[in-house]
Amino acid sequence: MGFIRELHKQLVSKERSAVEITQEALDRIQELEPKLHSFLSITADKALEQAQAVDDKIAKGEEIGILAGIPIGIKDNLCTKGIRTTCASRILENFVPPYESTVTQKLADAGAVMVGKTNLDEFAMGGSTENSAYQPTANPWDLSRVPGGSSGGSAAAVAANECVVAVGSDTGGSIRQPASFCGIVGMKPTYGLVSRYGLVAFASSLDQIGPFSRTVEDAAILLSAIAGYDPKDSTSLKVDIPDYTTTLKPDLKPRGKLRIGVIKETFGEGLDSAVEQAVTKALNQLQNLGAEIHVISTPRFRDGLSSYYIIAPSEASANLARYDGVKYGYRAPEADNLLSMYARTRAQGFGAEVKRRIMIGTYALSAGYYDAYYLKAQKVRTLIKQDFENAFEEVDILVCPTAPTTAFKAGEKITDPLSMYLIDLLTIPVNLAGLPAISIPCGFDNNGLPIGLQLIGKVLREDLLFQVAYAYEQSTNWHLRIPEVK
Repeated sequence: MGFIRELHKQLVSKERSAVEITQEALDRIQELEPKLHSFLSITADKALEQAQAVDDKIAKGEEIGILAGIPIGIKDNLCTKGIRTTCASRILENFVPPYESTVTQKLADAGAVMVGKTNLDEFAMGGSTENSAYQPTANPWDLSRVPGGSSGGSAAAVAANECVVAVGSDTGGSIRQPASFCGIVGMKPTYGLVSRYGLVAFASSLDQIGPFSRTVEDAAILLSAIAGYDPKDSTSLKVDIPDYTTTLKPDLKPRGKLRIGVIKETFGEGLDSAVEQAVTKALNQLQNLGAEIHVISTPRFRDGLSSYYIIAPSEASANLARYDGVKYGYRAPEADNLLSMYARTRAQGFGAEVKRRIMIGTYALSAGYYDAYYLKAQKVRTLIKQDFENAFEEVDILVCPTAPTTAFKAGEKITDPLSMYLIDLLTIPVNLAGLPAISIPCGFDNNGLPIGLQLIGKVLREDLLFQVAYAYEQSTNWHLRIPEVK
């Protein structure tokens, strides 16, 4: 049983109150935040108010939903009405949105309790949460290491039990990679399954919101709550959303032979030996559970990295053009004229990584280079998508490591952008193809750092990913290990 269902039973039976559960989470946050820095804002008053509303419902004998009274962290690039939303950037330091994102509204309607806004790499650009303008987040398993990124705050908060579940965004692996580094579950849904309305845009054709949790069932519950069509998002899919928990079974055999494809391009040079060993053991375990294992080739898989780092910065340069000091956010003082105000505002408001990506994107989109870079990258993207489609004609799901290494030391890659970008090598192709993927814990290295296994599915087959992930999870005890934050 997942943590959400267990807490729900305690609430319904009046064994515990929502206020007690929320206060426990807030106390844990207060205790650990000086070490972890998972949160940029702690919304204690709002959380207790939401929890009290749940308790009042229970007292009146009213039925409550499965997420009612459950403490949740929200990545600080999702707009929350009346609550500061900074994207971990100085340029939005004092921005208070006048509206609510669709995802946070759905969670509020479900009775979930928001305990705070979690830290991230500025505008979700990074793989370590070191690019935050306010503070770097630490990995709960080893405070000297990064939690991954860009959703590192959400991942660290869940791993350290500061909240039961959390929400993040994934543009090139920003949910799955920190889930791997922090030893928890992270799901990137099919593009368009979850509304992006109110998500501050990084790369609009790649961004997708998804859940973090310590168990597969909890991720399934959270995704069931936030997924669905939204007329406010033109990329939102008009599809029925199932209850993803209904297919969770501890064995794969009753569904017939499940064909799992191992992407051979994800093994070899650059893959840490401990990661390779853990993933190989996980594949053996899936075979024991009743799956057929096949080696599959997706020839352009590794081309995803170079394609992504043209497409994503290009879209970012367009999306971030709105931060000019005129409409909202930071405005540089004492500018002589409008052009000077633009330049000073962006120079002072944006961090180094954001500036780097804006410059790359602007260059790739400029006259004379558009066809050579951006158009060619989009063609490679199409080929990558075709490779996945061909692979899924032979197998039901694909499997590979989530990240080529375990969590690295803080500061180790911050001055080497290329080395940092390579960390996303195994997650990026999924975003380019718009597919769903989930990262689940599958072991630890010799330093006691978690290792993640990535399962990739066909479009809208989150149900199958959850089913396979759950069967694996129930046959191991990796998800039961909790870090001792020292």
